[in-house]
Amino acid sequence: MAERPKKDEKTVLVRNRRARHEYHVEETIEAGIELRGSEVKSLRASQASVGDSYATVKNGEIFLVQFQINEYPQATHWNHTPMRERRLLLHKREIDKLATSVNERGYTLVPLELYLKNGRVKVALGLCKGKQQHDKRQAARERTDTREVARELADRRRR
Repeated sequence: MAERPKKDEKTVLVRNRRARHEYHVEETIEAGIELRGSEVKSLRASQASVGDSYATVKNGEIFLVQFQINEYPQATHWNHTPMRERRLLLHKREIDKLATSVNERGYTLVPLELYLKNGRVKVALGLCKGKQQHDKRQAARERTDTREVARELADRRRR
C-alpha cells in the first residue's frame, strides 16, 4: 500500500529556476491558487511553464499572469485555456502589503515554485528586486569559488 505524505510535506510540481538568478528575493509568501480540475491534473504531471510569469494586483486581488499550464489531453471539451490569468488566494492585509511594496517601492512579485501541500496546490511568491548585470556576474563568481574550494577539500581528503 502506498504511503501517504506526512502533514506539511510538500511535493514540488514546478520550480522557477531563473528567478533567483534574475532577482534578489527579499521575502517569500505562500499563496493558494484558484485552478480548474484539468489544470490540477496537468500540474500533477508537471505540464506547466513558470518562465516569464509574474503576479499583479488588480482591483484588490492578485493574479498570476503569463503562467502556462498545458492542456490535459484526457479532459476533452472541458479543458482549460493554457495562458489565462489565475487568481491567487491571500488575505486582504497581505494583498494590501504586497500592493504597496509593488507600487511604491518598485518590487516585482515572481512565482518561485508551485507545490502540493496537504493535497492542495500552493504558490511560493517572491517579493523581488531585479539584479543588475554585475550582481549576476558576482553571484556566478561566488558559486564557482565555492565549487573550487569544495573540490580542493575533497582532493585533500582523498590523499
